Amino acid sequence: MAAKKQEKSGPKKRKQIPGTKSETYSSTSKKPKFLDSKPSNPRSNDFKKPSKPFKQREPGLDNEKQIPLSKREGRLRAKELAESRKKKRKRHYNLEQELAHLWEKMRRRNISKEERSKLVSEAVEKMKGKIPEIACSHVSSRVLQTCVKYCSQAEKDAVFEELQPHLLTLACNTYAVHLVTKMLDNASKKQLAGFISSLRGHVASLLRHMVGSVVVEHAYQLGNATQKQELLVELYSTELQLFKDLVSKKEGRLLDIISKLDLQKSSVLRHMTSVIQPILEKGIIDHSIIHRVLIEYFTIAEKFSATDVIKQLSGPLLVRMIHTRDGSRVGMLCVKHGSAKERKKIIKGMKAHVRDIALDKAGSMVLVCLLSVVDDTKLITKVVIHELQENLKDLVLDKNGRRPLLHLLHPNKSQYFTPDDLASLSLSIPSLSNKVESDTQSETKSSEDNRSGEEASSDLEVTVDEANTNDDDIHLVEGGKKDPSIRRQELLVKSGLAERLVDVCTENAGELLRSNFGKEVIYEVATGGDGGILHPILDEKLNALYEAIASLVAEPKSEESTEESKEEHILENFHSSRTIRKLILDCPTFASTLWNKALKGKCELWAHGHSGKVIVAFLESSDPKVHKLAKKELQPLIDGGILKIPETKVASGAKE
Repeated sequence: MAAKKQEKSGPKKRKQIPGTKSETYSSTSKKPKFLDSKPSNPRSNDFKKPSKPFKQREPGLDNEKQIPLSKREGRLRAKELAESRKKKRKRHYNLEQELAHLWEKMRRRNISKEERSKLVSEAVEKMKGKIPEIACSHVSSRVLQTCVKYCSQAEKDAVFEELQPHLLTLACNTYAVHLVTKMLDNASKKQLAGFISSLRGHVASLLRHMVGSVVVEHAYQLGNATQKQELLVELYSTELQLFKDLVSKKEGRLLDIISKLDLQKSSVLRHMTSVIQPILEKGIIDHSIIHRVLIEYFTIAEKFSATDVIKQLSGPLLVRMIHTRDGSRVGMLCVKHGSAKERKKIIKGMKAHVRDIALDKAGSMVLVCLLSVVDDTKLITKVVIHELQENLKDLVLDKNGRRPLLHLLHPNKSQYFTPDDLASLSLSIPSLSNKVESDTQSETKSSEDNRSGEEASSDLEVTVDEANTNDDDIHLVEGGKKDPSIRRQELLVKSGLAERLVDVCTENAGELLRSNFGKEVIYEVATGGDGGILHPILDEKLNALYEAIASLVAEPKSEESTEESKEEHILENFHSSRTIRKLILDCPTFASTLWNKALKGKCELWAHGHSGKVIVAFLESSDPKVHKLAKKELQPLIDGGILKIPETKVASGAKE
């Protein structure tokens, strides 16, 4: 027993004399072993560091009474906090119930304006002082939105004033974001300007946020040109973020800003890359402000940077951004400068969305660019052309949907595309334009066309003034190596699109001729397209179309318009009469079919009004056969003053 006691007391003695040679240290630890191990003696607690500092002793209380007193105080304090939270939750719940009850009444349709106004005022009064908290609530935020919709302007201003210090925080809240956008819609010019100024320094971070980006985009859409510029320049460089007054409204383009302020291009490029990359990685690319930034980025981007952005956008991601003007231009640049692999991803990403893209004003131009540039006609036929065929009638009658069809029938005709549309097709990325120029040099027929292509692609932003608005054919930067005429033949004729298009025109000839937009498609189809691309193969189908139009013209003229026959005769309609007149002038085969089947012997009946212009077109035709067909019957009408023709035509007829 004595020996055991001595063994136990051994470590105790060694602990009392640290630093002696008998101490053993661990090879991996700087501390001695006895500091790592638990002490066997209760008195060795002196070596422990207390987890919490002891409460300072108060006079008149010993240590034994002091510790139990602090525990009691802690319990009481925790209990008080729990009760206060419980009361706060109960008050909030009661307020929510009251607001929900008022909301059910105020949102009814059969309620009078006076009663709704009273309910809204009551709800706003109850929410006063708690509006920022209520705006973040799943239930109460809807009540607040309804109140903002129907309340008076003074109440709206009061709500806006209470929310103003918290707008940036609320902009990132899933429920409050709807209220913030509604408040911006109803904000005065001064309030909107104040909010846009409050975004200064936070635009880039908000654009990286899925919810916050919606608020920035909404403010961008509502702002004037100066306010839009204020939001944009912050994304260009840190200098412009700190000193917003450096840029005026005149310097809209990034290149102009860099040249005026003498900024370092490399510094601006680095800053914009740091802003754009996180946005692209998160897939937040639906907003027009981001599309504008990307367009400006491409003007200064180096070859590697531009190629990297094109790779990231190629695919389904691009479909989400081609609904805006700038987004459409970004899409066209990706198509023109992307590799064959990236173009394939873009086309496959459009699968099941081609109809919606074609019906969109901006999206239809991306389809036009695809049909002009991509060499893989089999893939385009499989994805794009087949979906166009399935919805052909809807597309032909739509202002935007007919654009890809008209482009295949008559490429780049200024009658069907605005100068801005044709200018957008001529855009290119400066750092990648050399590659495009070398490709076009290998695929074009003459060196003169190459020079015009280089001039067209020298700058990314081709303005409307720079575009040649008088000429029908504007040279476009081609990204493919295939001959444009061969590509057009494969996409329009060999794919079966042209045959289906002629059938649709034949089946719906009357509706298309009377339509403001469909008349141009049926005209291009009936004339055989630019260069007569339809004539050798589809002559029989075209003859059937001529006969279908002639049968409509041959229908008897209705003397009295009844409620049952609301449609005008095909020769008396404004659109159809002018289209038929153009077809007589430009298509001799149609003119002879129409005369023999519908108009021969009936010219006196149609000599007045819109139909008179159709009859006169036979004498205005440059084809002698068409002129000879009608001259015998029309000359007495002219001599009798029933039919009038332009003086120039009368003079030419007298010479003949």
